[in-house]
Amino acid sequence: MQLTTWLQLVLGRPFRRAGHRTALVAAGLPLHLAVVPLWLWLLGTMAALVPAVTPLPVLLTLVVTPLLTVGQRRRYRALVGKDLPRPAVPGPGRNWKSAVRRLTGRALWRQVCYHAVAGPLLAVLDLAVLAVWAAALVAASIYVWIWALPPQWRVTDLGYTTQAAYITAGGLALLFLGPRLTGALVRLDTRAAEVLLGPSRTEKLARRVADLAESRAGVLDAADAERRRIERDLHDGAQQRLVSLAVNLGLARSTLGDLPEDARKVIDEAHREAKEAIAELNNLVRGLHPAVLEDRGLDAALSGVAARLPIPVRVAVDLPQRPSPTVEAVAYFVVSEALTNVVKHAQATRADVTVERIGETLLVVVADDGAGGADLAAAGGGTGLAGLAKRVASVDGTFSCRSPAGGPTVITVELPCAP
Repeated sequence: MQLTTWLQLVLGRPFRRAGHRTALVAAGLPLHLAVVPLWLWLLGTMAALVPAVTPLPVLLTLVVTPLLTVGQRRRYRALVGKDLPRPAVPGPGRNWKSAVRRLTGRALWRQVCYHAVAGPLLAVLDLAVLAVWAAALVAASIYVWIWALPPQWRVTDLGYTTQAAYITAGGLALLFLGPRLTGALVRLDTRAAEVLLGPSRTEKLARRVADLAESRAGVLDAADAERRRIERDLHDGAQQRLVSLAVNLGLARSTLGDLPEDARKVIDEAHREAKEAIAELNNLVRGLHPAVLEDRGLDAALSGVAARLPIPVRVAVDLPQRPSPTVEAVAYFVVSEALTNVVKHAQATRADVTVERIGETLLVVVADDGAGGADLAAAGGGTGLAGLAKRVASVDGTFSCRSPAGGPTVITVELPCAP
């Protein structure tokens, strides 16, 4: 069993993909040679000093380059199932500006470099590999040719001689060498096609950044949707049960007048604990995602935050249209946390909140007349100003805090706002 497995690995593995790779090489030969006549024509006109005709081969090369590129992509897709990445399009449209962008773009000239420079070199290697396969097949089957061909059709009369055995052995050796040469050529051709026919390194990095930004936006949206779901579940489930429990305990305290004093104390304590649990749950739900933010927007939500604070807060919100839910949630939590910090640490007597949209940017400014001295660099990693900065950075926003000693403190946040 082990001997059979070993023979399958040694004899079958080199030939497993040789057919598709050899077909890829054979199909690439005419495509690699397509530009050669044009460049020979160009060299001929330059040698004959015919300047009027010299630009024609170059123009024809530019015309056929996109067609040859399409052919190369179809060759890889049909024979080995590989899709070559496409470079970025310089710009849409069919006017002369779009044509100029395409002619001056790097993508077109990298394709010209592939078809005019790398293509002829690869064609030489294609011919060499196909010649190796042809020689290997003919040499390995030399005894078949000796038996099948009549004497008058033979180039030499080898017969069943030792020389024919040497030729057969050489053919078998070439048969084992052929798949490796073909694989090496296919890897070289694929690498050249990916570099010259595909996007550049800069374009790949730009696409990677765009993909990461899109995936991060999806994660943020999913997290925001999950917070909303938890808020709804708490509001409609646990909170309602606690309210019902508090109501029942209140009714029991008021209607059961003949209870012992110890039992009444237990009911009173349970009623007080239920009301405190409801208050804590309200704060938790509001911290997750307030319902008023989703229903009525930033103006109403921030006004509600300001109304609960012990200092006067002026709120000015000027939004022609609501931003995305994720950006809206970030703006709300930034203002809410900033105002909480004002009450706890700033010793302020008043605060101002301004939210407005300027072009593609949502500008949020929170100012107070407190003692100042807030330091973003010295803030904790996950709380306070550092936590606000991280929340703003999660949507590619900018966060700045100006808080000199003695005040005032001004927090400025800019959030990208998609149209």
